[in-house]
Amino acid sequence: MWLLLCDDLLVKYDPAIERGPLPHAPFKALTVPRPIGWLSTVSADGVANLAPFSQWQNLTFDPPIVMFAANRHSGGVPKDTVRNAEETGWFVWNMATWALRKAVSITAAQFPADVDEFARAGLRAVMADLCPVPMVADSPAHYECKVMDIHRLNGRTPDTAVDVVYATVERLHLDDGVITDDGRVDIAQIRPIARMGYFDYAVIDETFAMRTPEASEAELAGLEGTPRD
Repeated sequence: MWLLLCDDLLVKYDPAIERGPLPHAPFKALTVPRPIGWLSTVSADGVANLAPFSQWQNLTFDPPIVMFAANRHSGGVPKDTVRNAEETGWFVWNMATWALRKAVSITAAQFPADVDEFARAGLRAVMADLCPVPMVADSPAHYECKVMDIHRLNGRTPDTAVDVVYATVERLHLDDGVITDDGRVDIAQIRPIARMGYFDYAVIDETFAMRTPEASEAELAGLEGTPRD
């Protein structure tokens, strides 16, 4: 049962079992901003695939492990990215940037499995080092990811089932033009885009730093993501 109290500006409902009172669901609009997993794969018969996923995240940094979740197609059919990653054991993450936003949008469409999204979006491709997967040449950063495991979670219907793919980052590629003099990644220069709710996106072109007060050197290394020997 949902509760809507306009006088108190209060909206409550149980999203696991009901659609809620609002015309546009707020769940994805509140879990923001979400990094975009712009993932390239190749099928067993050699067809390149490229698609963005907003349910993408790093899990830990030593060693670096990442994951993405892909809702299935109508009828419970896995996405091409999941199928390719499962068959070949590899995928590549390409950083989605403001300059590449139109290509990101094009590759979000559900094309047939025999369509090469690199060609459809007019993107230059370069092969990865460790795996036979193409990377977006004009993206400033890439991870070559080796599949560890795939978990399949049931949804309320077959159409809302989700595949969760876990992988280790075996090689990181970074354009030296986006590295600062002190050896940091210049995110403001890269201008990565992030997924918001509805049809909205955000771009990162300004950053600020915060250090945890009284944190130890080990804690700061963990917060920064620097492995310790």
